[in-house]
Amino acid sequence: MIEGLLGRKIGMTQVFDPTGQVIPVTIIEVGPCVVTQIRTKERDGYEAVQIGYQEVRAKSLTRPEQGHLRGAGKLLRHLREFRADNVADHKVGDVLTVEMFEPGQRVDVIGTSKGRGFQGVVKRHGFGGGPRTHGQSDRLRAPGSIGAGTDPGHLWKNTRMAGRMGNQRVTVQNLTVVDVVPERNLLLVRGSIPGANNGLVMVRRAIKGS
Repeated sequence: MIEGLLGRKIGMTQVFDPTGQVIPVTIIEVGPCVVTQIRTKERDGYEAVQIGYQEVRAKSLTRPEQGHLRGAGKLLRHLREFRADNVADHKVGDVLTVEMFEPGQRVDVIGTSKGRGFQGVVKRHGFGGGPRTHGQSDRLRAPGSIGAGTDPGHLWKNTRMAGRMGNQRVTVQNLTVVDVVPERNLLLVRGSIPGANNGLVMVRRAIKGS
């Protein structure tokens, strides 16, 4: 079996368990995904299954991309590779659905966090800022000292400073699958996942715990 699928984040809501407890969940539309290529150790040096997600029109893809997808029978926007227990169990054109997941299972969700643009150290790193009194009128959200002037006399690598925030690959691990709605390709996982609504995500079997 393949270890994961592609999907998109729909949004957050809440559901109730049999005891009436409120559970915050994120709804993910997972699949249907189509197998577009099988990677083999003899030809590629490793084993994996490449899958595609989200059908598009021909003009949205280049001719080489269309040629690559000819065997799958569908034109797909997003392609990703996943490991599989046995790649021989899959062939190009196979359709994979959300039914490979089940309630109670643990999954990892990988997405791209929301881009926040250029931000200061208070928002980006949680700094407390400077004192609000004693004559400081313009240094409230400044980082303070960023290094010694004499020795070592330079700025250390990875010093936390202002800069671009967000728009990075983020993995949230060990989320619990609350429910699966196969007729609508929906997966409900407990908690939040990275990215904005409609953003592309990868959902895979958890690599830690069970």
